[in-house]
Amino acid sequence: MDFRWDKNFAKELDSSDELRAYREDFIFPQHDGNNCVYFTGNSLGLQPKGAKAALQQELDDWGKYGVEGHFEAKNPWFSYHEMFADPLSKIVGAKPSEVVAMNGLTTNLHLMMVSFYRPTKERFKIICEGKAFPSDQYALETQVIHHGLNPNEVLVELDPRKGEHTIRTEDVVATIKEVGDELALVMIGGVNYYTGQVFDMKTITKAGQEQGAYVGWDLAHGAGNIPLELHEWNVDFACWCSYKYLNSGPGSISGVFVNERHCNNPDLPRFAGWWGHDKETRFLMEKGFNPIRSAESWQLSNAPVLAMAVHKVAIDLHSKIGMKALRKKSLKLTSYLEFCIQQVSDRHPNATFEIITPSNPNERGAQLSILVHGKGKQLFDYLTKNGVIADWREPNVIRIAPVPIYNSFEDCYRFSEVLNSAVES
Repeated sequence: MDFRWDKNFAKELDSSDELRAYREDFIFPQHDGNNCVYFTGNSLGLQPKGAKAALQQELDDWGKYGVEGHFEAKNPWFSYHEMFADPLSKIVGAKPSEVVAMNGLTTNLHLMMVSFYRPTKERFKIICEGKAFPSDQYALETQVIHHGLNPNEVLVELDPRKGEHTIRTEDVVATIKEVGDELALVMIGGVNYYTGQVFDMKTITKAGQEQGAYVGWDLAHGAGNIPLELHEWNVDFACWCSYKYLNSGPGSISGVFVNERHCNNPDLPRFAGWWGHDKETRFLMEKGFNPIRSAESWQLSNAPVLAMAVHKVAIDLHSKIGMKALRKKSLKLTSYLEFCIQQVSDRHPNATFEIITPSNPNERGAQLSILVHGKGKQLFDYLTKNGVIADWREPNVIRIAPVPIYNSFEDCYRFSEVLNSAVES
């Protein structure tokens, strides 16, 4: 499609947008009496308008029933987490038995590594990103130390080639083959938080497993953002948060995928809790852990209902739309934003910024990372003062995320207007 850098053209795109009505389901921060250009859904998604009523429902039921709310509430708390199995499975491309909503993201990554990082004298190395999100780095380091090993000898970090910003798939596969029989685990962020690069998860998973390793993915920036087929790709495990593209509130509930072949293995080591125990005998309070034959067996405690109440509102919206429609708009929206930024760059040849997110739509989701050479923080501050909520990442990157469920094409144009004004000034 031929784009135009024109406000009326952006409005024309919005008028034909099949998802435009969903923008009204979210609350936007305000700037000078107008909606901000909210481009930081890759850090914290907007609040669904239904969140307050959903929370109030659970608070009312708590007040009305007390402990009996576990069975008498409108949405019984005893089985609350079960409501998410089917919709989450569609978001990540899994069977309902392979997913569960529980805990926080890094907690779940640790729980997965208890099961899937079992180092031996011969097989002990982990392949990860060289610029992984810090929480992942710390989780990997401390898991290695927990096993009495040295992270410097265990962690094999992947970095872009000199002069490049993203990691080539062939380099990942080559590293996997090079580590070979020493490889115990591959654990990478499916979408790199810094550059926005989407990894070829299918190819990398196959390569890792061919060397006898487990392969897991941190999908904090993937779930609700890009199409996923975790079951079809034969992924061993994956974890994600729900407060970014899934709009479920700050620090909200995480999600876990465990391949069914592992779910059906009761002898697989894991840290256990009573909510992962067989449902038929859970309340007999007997010794001896008998895991549920699903991803639920990795649960430790009963559901955090208040957090899950908001999660349900957001997931219901996503389910109503579907990932296919979200992705279709995301491709167009992100391309238009890229076009608008390029128009600013073309008009100001001395502007010292560049997009480091892959230009290939198949290698990115709803994020563009702008590398600023020079006064990056000043540019970011200018955007903020003029009604753009973006995200700053040290040392010199501004991340912007045009989220298809609530962002508009006019948002993209407005961003470029402010960016152009910043460059001119």
